[in-house]
Amino acid sequence: MTLGTVIPGAGAAAGPGALHLPANPEPGENSPEPNPVTEADLVYFTSASGYTGRFAAKLDRPSARIPLLTSAPTLLARRPYVLLLPTYGGTAAQPGAAAKGAVPKQVIKFLNVEANRALIRGVIGAGNTNFGENYCLAADIISAKCRVPVLYRFELMGTSEDAAKVNQGLEEFWTHQSQKPA
Repeated sequence: MTLGTVIPGAGAAAGPGALHLPANPEPGENSPEPNPVTEADLVYFTSASGYTGRFAAKLDRPSARIPLLTSAPTLLARRPYVLLLPTYGGTAAQPGAAAKGAVPKQVIKFLNVEANRALIRGVIGAGNTNFGENYCLAADIISAKCRVPVLYRFELMGTSEDAAKVNQGLEEFWTHQSQKPA
């Protein structure tokens, strides 16, 4: 599966899981505004519908939103984080094929920043079960590209039970991460 176009030679110069979004300026390049910076351990993207953002708001932790517009300055992560994102689209070009455009372009832009990609530790997917085998596909694609686990999947805005499970799971995840040898 590919996320956009893989950067040629990604395994060496750009690092594992390198992604590419055409015409993506590097942080601060050709941008009149400074790049926003976050220390949050949860980074999320929500579309104009706001479903994923509503779920992030249910969680008991600081979080940072990837900008809605791809023309906005890229968010820069300064510490390890878990990515929360929806899947776009629900149909594949052919049975068994990945849905084209499943990963939001804003997320691709965010992960094209090598420092952001290096700090991702896990992914949580939001989706719609009507997408069938493409349910939460964006999380699966990011997981494979960035070599991190899919920690949880939920439908649409998630339930209060989903939020409780994610809160507990993230607490356990970050505790485990902090106990790993450096």
